[in-house]
Amino acid sequence: MLSIITAVHNQLAMNRLFLENLKRYSSLQHQLVVIDNCSTDGSAEFFEQQGATVIRNERNYSYPHSQNQGIRASQYEYLAFLNNDLIVSKEWDRRAIQIFESNKLDIASWCSTDRCESQEATVAASRKWKRIRNPLLFLFGPRYLNLKIMHRWMYGDWDQWIDDRYAKFGSTTKEGFTGCALLTTKKVLDKLGWWDETIQAADFDLFLRTKERSLIRGDVKPIQLMLGVYLHHFVRLTYKSRVPAFADSAQLSDVETKWGKENVNRLLVDTDVRI
Repeated sequence: MLSIITAVHNQLAMNRLFLENLKRYSSLQHQLVVIDNCSTDGSAEFFEQQGATVIRNERNYSYPHSQNQGIRASQYEYLAFLNNDLIVSKEWDRRAIQIFESNKLDIASWCSTDRCESQEATVAASRKWKRIRNPLLFLFGPRYLNLKIMHRWMYGDWDQWIDDRYAKFGSTTKEGFTGCALLTTKKVLDKLGWWDETIQAADFDLFLRTKERSLIRGDVKPIQLMLGVYLHHFVRLTYKSRVPAFADSAQLSDVETKWGKENVNRLLVDTDVRI
């Protein structure tokens, strides 16, 4: 059983597609916690009608603040932090937890459109996705049917594509992450600390925290990318949208200000993670 934590601001069509595939492909009992950051298109009502636990914010809050709200409302030990602009895949949850437990991981990440098994594979996936996404998004916008067509053109038979990938990589992992989809437990976050609410790129900060702790104390593994399980990420679906400024923007800083450029580079040695 796991709690899925997702922050949204509008994007009703994407939210419908996200939840449709979550229901279709999830194997395990789960709780969906949605942090709604002042949506005006009925997204909060939609998720409530579908049985999700919805936290309504009257203003738009940053990623880490929203994720910490979700943790407080979560019921289960396993926590999956998912962007709403994802399409999950066949047995995305069961396979991930099996990999997590068999490899004795602390924090793990699904592969996605923007982070694959190698830099070369990531670049290839990103280029193909941009060729599909950019013209269709420009012509038809983020409509429900258009989103489905884009996904279909990217993978063809999604279930078969996912099965082929799992057959190829299985439970293999490597150091790395994609910020759109992370898996951990409350026990691990209690040890590490929750999301840093002063850093908008809090997923990158979390990677650095696990990396540093693994080197200094050795009681936490760096975030591992699970190569056999994959989710589709639409990537910057709202880059033309007018998203309200964050209510907590005054306290937000960046990773290099917190860590220092030299320290960041030191922690990224021998990884293909880039700031």
